[in-house]
Amino acid sequence: MGRNSDAKQRIIDSAAELFHSRSYANVGVQEICEKANVKKGSFYHFFPSKRDLTLAVIDHIWLYYNREGPVAKAFGKDVPPLKRIERFFLGSCEFQAQLQKEKGKVCGCHFGNLASEISSQDEVIRKKLDEIFSAQADVIENTLVEAVAVGDLREIDTKAAANAILAFMQGIILMAKTRNDARLMRKMAKAGIDMIYQSG
Repeated sequence: MGRNSDAKQRIIDSAAELFHSRSYANVGVQEICEKANVKKGSFYHFFPSKRDLTLAVIDHIWLYYNREGPVAKAFGKDVPPLKRIERFFLGSCEFQAQLQKEKGKVCGCHFGNLASEISSQDEVIRKKLDEIFSAQADVIENTLVEAVAVGDLREIDTKAAANAILAFMQGIILMAKTRNDARLMRKMAKAGIDMIYQSG
C-alpha cells in the first residue's frame, strides 16, 4: 500500500497536534486530512466520526506518556518514591516549557484541554478522559504507597493524596497556559513539592 499504509497513524498524529495547539472545536476533519495528506474517504475508512478519532488520539497520547513521555520519565524506579513525584512535577514543567519554545505559547495538557472543552458535551469522551486521569492517579498512588512502606512518608490516605497531586498539577498547567508563561510552573511546582516533603 506504500504511503497509504501509515495513513491512519498520520491522521492520529495530525489531529493530536492540531487539537493540542488549537482546540477540538476549532479543528475540522478537512484540516486534519490536509495536514495528514489523506483524502476524506481515507479518514472515514478509519474513523466513522471525529469522536472516534478523538478516542484514538487520547489512547495514542496516553501510550506515548507511558512509554517515553512525562509519565515514563518521571516514575522510573531508579530513584526513591518521593523523588519520582518531584520528577513528575519538574518534568511536566520542562515538557510545557519545551512546547512553549516550539509553538510560541503554552499549549497545556492534552487531556486537561479536552476535558475542559468537551467533557460536558460528550459523555463517551468524558468517560475516556476519566479513565486516563484515574490511570494517572493510580501511578501516583502506587508511588505514595511505596513511600509510606519505606518510611519516607507518614500514613496518609494515598488515594486522596494522589488525586490532589494530579489536580494540583492540572491547576498549575492551566495557570501557566492562561498567563502564557511556562516559567510560572516551576515556581508553583516547587510549592507542591515542598508540601509533599512536609507531609513526610
